[in-house]
Amino acid sequence: MSTKYVFFTGGVVSSVGKGVTAAAIGLLLKERGFKVAVQKLDPYINVDPGTMSPYQHGEVYVLDDGAETDLDLGHYERFIDIRLSRVSNFTTGQVYAEIIANERRGDYLGGTIQVIPHITNEIKRRIGLVAKETGAEIVLLEVGGTVGDIESQPFLEALRQLRNEVGRENCLFVHVTWLPTIGATGEIKTKPTQHSVAALRSIGISPNMIIARADLPIDQSLCEKIALFCDVERDAVIPMTTTDVLYEVPLLLEKLGVGDWVTDKLALKATRKPNMRPWKKLVEEVRASKPAVKIALVGKYVELQDAYMSVREAIKHAAIANHVEAEICWVHAADLEKDKGWEVVKQANAILVPGGFGSRGIEGKVLAARYAREYKVPYLGLCLGMQVMCIEFARHVLGLEEANSSEFDRSTEHPVIDLMLDQRTISDMGGTMRLGLYPCTLQKGTKTAAAYGVPRVEERHRHRFEFNNTYRDEFHKHGMLFSGMSPDGKLVEIVELADHPYMIASQFHPEFLSRPMKPHPLFVGLLGAAKGKSGH
Repeated sequence: MSTKYVFFTGGVVSSVGKGVTAAAIGLLLKERGFKVAVQKLDPYINVDPGTMSPYQHGEVYVLDDGAETDLDLGHYERFIDIRLSRVSNFTTGQVYAEIIANERRGDYLGGTIQVIPHITNEIKRRIGLVAKETGAEIVLLEVGGTVGDIESQPFLEALRQLRNEVGRENCLFVHVTWLPTIGATGEIKTKPTQHSVAALRSIGISPNMIIARADLPIDQSLCEKIALFCDVERDAVIPMTTTDVLYEVPLLLEKLGVGDWVTDKLALKATRKPNMRPWKKLVEEVRASKPAVKIALVGKYVELQDAYMSVREAIKHAAIANHVEAEICWVHAADLEKDKGWEVVKQANAILVPGGFGSRGIEGKVLAARYAREYKVPYLGLCLGMQVMCIEFARHVLGLEEANSSEFDRSTEHPVIDLMLDQRTISDMGGTMRLGLYPCTLQKGTKTAAAYGVPRVEERHRHRFEFNNTYRDEFHKHGMLFSGMSPDGKLVEIVELADHPYMIASQFHPEFLSRPMKPHPLFVGLLGAAKGKSGH
């Protein structure tokens, strides 16, 4: 059977929900028995988001193979419950880097390098890798940005060519667009959608389906108007009003017949009926009245919550498992250094310190870890959150006042967190970290081992600095347990305090493997401890 493709484009505004839509439709197709894969095409010229500021890009989502990718891949993995690889995300920067390297080698025999055919051919080659490497029957492909952006034109041209190469019967174009509302009248307007579809058609692509997003209910007459002016079948205009529960999106699309419509148009026969009962139960649980627990998230990029997308979702998953409502209280680490924001931390039932890079706000995170330790507040540290927990412990339990990470103070007398030996001579910022899936052996009798319930796990990493083993014995004598280690015993992966109800921190990022139906054990443990502290 030929590989089928569903292409997702966005109209009117960015962040319209293409990623969630693609993920939800991927779930509907998987529920019908198809093997699906997803790919995100990012038009920016950076090679990957690994060196981009979280304020610019949001979260960097890391895959099993160490690829640093767009946060939409988190949506794909969480909804569809699949494990993606580096072929599932590529950028304009990667495409141009490949073409230029080929040209320098003389692969083009002195020919002139052009956007068409060289750039578009490379885009198509990378799209083809997904089906080849995964064996997927259906590949869902999202083009980043908005139709009309100059940087996305080569991607759209490549898709136009690909449609003709694989056959129109094997492709669908889904255009996700926004219907703005005029505040004075409350009227929903379709004209921007019409213009966006006109822009798409001007380059040779006519959408097969339009998913129209709005904050207000969308009247049937508006769908008919969009179908008429955009030359789309009436039943292929899907009204999608904003929902307060992200995980309801697949249910809404299924109710509107999207799953059957896509399979019919691609001439596919489902091997089973979709079972959406678990998702209905999940949404019912989210909406049910539950006791609230407050989680103080002490971060460096809290102004842009998308920088902590997977952390936020992992907290929600664990809250559902504990039958509580998680209220995330965003605390800027730098504020704690100025004696601000402490009222939020003191009212919280648990403290979570996520990852980050650079020295800004570090002392605030150290203060948060100290507060959690001294006042027995449940604490979960992720990556940098583990490192600041160790720095705090060294300073205030071991009495090593100058203890620090060599990332923040190269001349520190006590580098309890230090560079890995094989990284010390590397100066290139891109791709120098410990990235991707690594094994971890758990120590029996620890809270960590009890949370996981298995002797060995594999988790995703994204860091360069490690716990300095020179201090391991001293830490252990004073009550810090190394509850997770690399199988060879050389790298500290998880630490916890023996005399604390729940103070655990990991060098890896457990949030990347949390799923709505399978919440991550360390987050479940944190929310359970927070629930206990709140008295519920």
